[in-house]
Amino acid sequence: MDVINVTADAEVFTSNAYLALGAEPTLVDAGAMDGVVDVIREHTDTLERVLVTHQHSDHVAELDAVCSAFDADCYAFDEHPRRTHELADGDTITVGDEQCEVVHTPGHGDDHVSFLGEESLFSGDVVVYNDGAFDDGSFGRTDYPGMSRDRLIESIQELLDRMDGIEAMYAGHGDVYRGDVRTVVERALERAQRREPKYPDE
Repeated sequence: MDVINVTADAEVFTSNAYLALGAEPTLVDAGAMDGVVDVIREHTDTLERVLVTHQHSDHVAELDAVCSAFDADCYAFDEHPRRTHELADGDTITVGDEQCEVVHTPGHGDDHVSFLGEESLFSGDVVVYNDGAFDDGSFGRTDYPGMSRDRLIESIQELLDRMDGIEAMYAGHGDVYRGDVRTVVERALERAQRREPKYPDE
């Protein structure tokens, strides 16, 4: 499956927004980069749907613009003015060419979901490969109101319990990881379980 980070050249703080091409072109998160619609159009004329991992502003600021430009359906766990389909744990949805299971992964956000396929994991902010805090296995921050390190740990463990043979991880921040994704997620879990602050001011 061909997956493109359409916010890779952003000069503002934004999440990664992944365009999965194939039978059903799908965008995972819209990001916060002005002009993301034009970048998507460089790769496809149609967009079936936008999947929302969670509704932090860096992931959804351009959601309205993208949905309007492509008349795309919007799938999200929590209510949103653009939501056309509600996501629930255990749902199955097509991302490009890959069937993915929806996994509710709260902790960084109560509404956080990840998308787990046979080969790919779209992990949002629950697990990342590198993000400036840790390399080779990190996790979303949990120091703001409404966040929970305990729930995040449970969510990472839930991903591990459900994944098998994943070869690529597309996280909300940092680089795409290709290889033994399970090892990276296990390392993130170990770090989260230590209860050490992710950032010095946490």
